[in-house]
Amino acid sequence: MGSMMEWALQSWAERVRREANVPVRLRWGTDGASTVALGEAPTVEVRVRGAAAWPLLIEPGLDTLGQAYVEGLVDVDGRLSDIVEVAHGLAASAQPTTGLLGRIRRRFGHTRESDSEAIQYHYDVSNDFYRPWLGEGMVYSCAYFEQGDETLEQAQEKKIDHILRKIRLAPGQRLLDIGCGWGALVLRAAQRFGARCVGVTLSQNQFDLATERVRAAGLQDRVEIRLQDYRDVADGPFDRITSVGMFEHVGLDHLAAYFGRIRELLKPDGWAMNHGITSTDAHDGETRHGGGQFIHRYVFPRGELPHIGTVLRTLQEGGLEALDVENLRRHYQRTTQLWSEAFEAHAAQVRPLVDETRWRIWRIYLAGCAWAFEHDEVALYQVLCRPAGQSAQGLPWSRRWMYP
Repeated sequence: MGSMMEWALQSWAERVRREANVPVRLRWGTDGASTVALGEAPTVEVRVRGAAAWPLLIEPGLDTLGQAYVEGLVDVDGRLSDIVEVAHGLAASAQPTTGLLGRIRRRFGHTRESDSEAIQYHYDVSNDFYRPWLGEGMVYSCAYFEQGDETLEQAQEKKIDHILRKIRLAPGQRLLDIGCGWGALVLRAAQRFGARCVGVTLSQNQFDLATERVRAAGLQDRVEIRLQDYRDVADGPFDRITSVGMFEHVGLDHLAAYFGRIRELLKPDGWAMNHGITSTDAHDGETRHGGGQFIHRYVFPRGELPHIGTVLRTLQEGGLEALDVENLRRHYQRTTQLWSEAFEAHAAQVRPLVDETRWRIWRIYLAGCAWAFEHDEVALYQVLCRPAGQSAQGLPWSRRWMYP
């Protein structure tokens, strides 16, 4: 490394030590002979593998730090939780702004084709990739920890039951599940609640496995899985509609139309549930310090998170009335923490299924999600709703039916 770069690096390291004191050591050069500490008692070591990494490290955001890691420009040693904490400390030292200036509000164009491509990019990795860390239930959304000590499998089953109780699903009713994943909710709705179900997904892998699971359960007469856009569902109305972990892909400019389509597919006395991740920025901004940009580039192309205020406004614009709003942020922190731990525990099984870049993306993404939910960067809300303009006489007096 040239003397000018050495001087710039030492000057930058001194500023970081003085202003942020981030417990990380950088190592570079032949056999890692050159080192610099950015804080006291380093818990994380970053080994720089080439000159291309330096611009990404010296002006750090979560996007540039993530890019350096997933593209193999650096290797990192330390506990995963410490690595994520250090990354946020470095990003905060370079980007101290908060509010709207620190949380960019980004808009993406959404077409049926681009939405389908985004879903396939994220979900059609392989079912064998997801199963070891999601569990045999293959539920890829926030679990519900009623007591806090449940296993992931128990909490996912409780989440599904919590949703189906909230919408007061009854035997014989028709249920549409928008973005049905691998079919866990519609299977449970048919088996335990006696509903007749339609599940739609844009993922070929999810469609194939969900269809196989329905057949194995002998529920072909009560559950239909379709490879279909929810906007193309033409056999409504339905008594109940659920959408779990799907509306993040809709786009901010299309939320009112999304809720309007749910209203069109729902019976006048029907109930619906929207369960999804939200921004905690009142202006629909992304997570701070470049985290949103990293996710757009590597994880969820075109994903957009609204604030819960935007959700409620656009839901009303779409012709729906919100009946109950529940924040499950703590539950998603626990869920993503367990996913991250399982991903690490099953590394030998999962890692050979993808290339090194995708392995690194998912490793840091899951750990980063747990950090974001813990620190109120993002949230998860369940919003129970029904068509607007209905008589108040159809509403329960209390919420006791949700909590048996």
